[in-house]
Amino acid sequence: MHKTGGCACGAIRYVFEGEPLFVHACHCTDCQRASGTTFGLTMLVEARDFRVVSGEPGEAALTGGSGAGKQSYFCPHCGGWLFGRTDLRPGVLAIRPGTLDDTTGIVPRAHIWARSKLPWLELSADVPRFETIYDASALWPEESLRRQTEAARRAESGEE
Repeated sequence: MHKTGGCACGAIRYVFEGEPLFVHACHCTDCQRASGTTFGLTMLVEARDFRVVSGEPGEAALTGGSGAGKQSYFCPHCGGWLFGRTDLRPGVLAIRPGTLDDTTGIVPRAHIWARSKLPWLELSADVPRFETIYDASALWPEESLRRQTEAARRAESGEE
């Protein structure tokens, strides 16, 4: 997969070369607040497959609902939230798929933090729904789990 993307004003551009590990929709109140809408869509990818090709994103250090640290990267000009990383998944980035130039084929495979879902939003019965978080080892495809483990090993050994 070759995907390009960027912020609304075009100051930040990026390239993603690879296959997503997993895509989920998060209904937590942090994602609602950050996205300004009903949920945050997240495409988890190996960090080595992603690179910023123009511009310099700003960074905000936050604490996730789990208590783990996370970093969010955004455009300092238009404020568009582009991608992030969490201490829970070394070597993995979370791209905001709405920032892709072409979102064809980007479909959530799970809904998480559904207990915070806005009551008027109807979720498809075809996609698993979790009141809080899911167990990736039980939900993700085997290949994605293997790639995540390898990405964490590379990140912890300083190869990336």
